[in-house]
Amino acid sequence: MASDPEATARLPGGVSVGHWTDEAGRTGCTVVLVPGGAVPGVDVRGGAPGTLGTDALRPGTVDDQAHAILLTGGSAFGLAAADGVMRYLEELGAGFAIGPARVPIVAGAVIFDLLTGDLRARPDAAAGYAACQEATAQPAVGAVGAGTGATVAKAGGGPPRPGGVGIAAVPAGAATVAAVMVANSVGGIWDDERHEWAAPLAPGAGAPGPVAGANTTIGVVVTDAGLTKEQANRVAAVAHDGIARAVRPAHTRYDGDTIFCLATGTAAPSGTAPVPALADLVEAAAAEAVARAITQAVREGGRGNRGA
Repeated sequence: MASDPEATARLPGGVSVGHWTDEAGRTGCTVVLVPGGAVPGVDVRGGAPGTLGTDALRPGTVDDQAHAILLTGGSAFGLAAADGVMRYLEELGAGFAIGPARVPIVAGAVIFDLLTGDLRARPDAAAGYAACQEATAQPAVGAVGAGTGATVAKAGGGPPRPGGVGIAAVPAGAATVAAVMVANSVGGIWDDERHEWAAPLAPGAGAPGPVAGANTTIGVVVTDAGLTKEQANRVAAVAHDGIARAVRPAHTRYDGDTIFCLATGTAAPSGTAPVPALADLVEAAAAEAVARAITQAVREGGRGNRGA
């Protein structure tokens, strides 16, 4: 059992997280499930992203709900796991209604972990389905799921440190904001609360260069606040401030940093704060939760698979 109190961070109601882990191949995938649907947003930065379905989450598109976000290892190969997530949601009857048909809206992002373990090991449709079956409100953190083969602090060619999956929650007025993050960065990891390095760069390491193993920090901010699609996209954008707090340097051309947002709208209204003010609170909380989750991912990743 994880001793870190953030390992038991509360996910908003209706949201669950599941992992599929290949310990031998050093890869895996993590699924954030909201079968009832949530207002989505996304923000993609860095120079080397690998994503699926992000255009549908932007303002001005017809889909106003998403049902799952896939975070996966295996580089672009790992996006095949989305097929299993789609099948799982279809069996639940979840999806965007088009006449008698329902189409689950699933988006995702990848990390590059092919050189960490078995080059041929990568998540597939069966892995995505299995991750959905394991989804829970108290998921494990550390070297599990998409964080199994993640590494950090690779700038300048120093020896990398283990990355992983981290989860942290922060209150925002009457709402809760949680971040599910996978840390696999070029940069070192700075703990902004303890004011110390969780994973420093090698002494004398220079600017980032082409790094074997590649890099990316990806994740999902989930909240029970009621947000519009435009606001959810702003939350995803501001949440990148959390990456910048924890990952140094961040958003390099060797990273494909991507953050999604899912807003369920199930929080009881405060009765005092207007919606724009609540959205501001959620944005600030999202940046804090992302920074905390990244730090936790690295601290717990060095210890292995940690149950919550």
